[in-house]
Amino acid sequence: MSEQPNQPARPKGGVYSKQRSKPTGIYRKLRRTLSRTPFRKPILWYRHHGFRPEDIFLGSYPRSGTTWSRFVIYEMVTGNNGGFDDVNGLLHGVGTQATGARLLPRGGRLIATHERYWKGYHKAIYLVRDVRDVILSEFAYTTALEFFHGDLDKFIDTFLCKKINAFGPWQNHIASWMDSPIANTENLLVMRFEDLRQDSFQNFSKIAKFLDVDANPERVQNAIAHNALDRMKEKEKVAPQRASVKGRFVRSGSVQGWRAKLTPEQIQIIEHYAGPTLQRLGYPLSTEITEAEPMLQTS
Repeated sequence: MSEQPNQPARPKGGVYSKQRSKPTGIYRKLRRTLSRTPFRKPILWYRHHGFRPEDIFLGSYPRSGTTWSRFVIYEMVTGNNGGFDDVNGLLHGVGTQATGARLLPRGGRLIATHERYWKGYHKAIYLVRDVRDVILSEFAYTTALEFFHGDLDKFIDTFLCKKINAFGPWQNHIASWMDSPIANTENLLVMRFEDLRQDSFQNFSKIAKFLDVDANPERVQNAIAHNALDRMKEKEKVAPQRASVKGRFVRSGSVQGWRAKLTPEQIQIIEHYAGPTLQRLGYPLSTEITEAEPMLQTS
């Protein structure tokens, strides 16, 4: 009863009907509601089985750059230019790993997960993003799918103090991974989305090494180029995702976009609850950023 990472929408004929007025049906909304209750626990246990020692996990909180990262990694591993159907068809999430392709060395699979750290995640890349940008992206996504009704102020309170989705407050999710048994070991690679955007080649090359994938520099560069924002949006036009019905699934992937969109009061609330976690990950608080300081430029 959870939202699995980046599972493709499969409307008849590969595109959404123009007559369809609702982006999300009643059944999926009910599943979303139940996923935030104790009824989800036995399903979690069921989904977390059948892992192989060669598998590697790609963990993240939703809206942290997982989709883009999976596309680049897919092309680094396979050397093929992939669309949504290609990537989602081979790189599966927790719960559908049995049918995921064994693309990694020694027959391993790259398994995506939005869950908090689970004891079966023996080797993983954990992708993090500034929560102030995550909030804005998740707000746009959940309102587009009509999972949330309310303004941004109400959303922020729910996001940080309750459950906007099945994965709990952002700061608790981060702590589950950063305090896990594999934290501070060679089996956990923590990557910041902002670093991937700013120096894509260096940081995706680091991911390739962690995956033990022999991706030469040209392949890494091509994988990054093929998945630039304009290319990703073109891929979404070919294979629309659920949020494509109302808004876009592929958004801007902005870095520090929150500085122009959140009010001082909203920032204060966010940093009250998530400030220590932001600092733990190396993100400056708003009080540490001067007005004259330019927004981070990404390649």
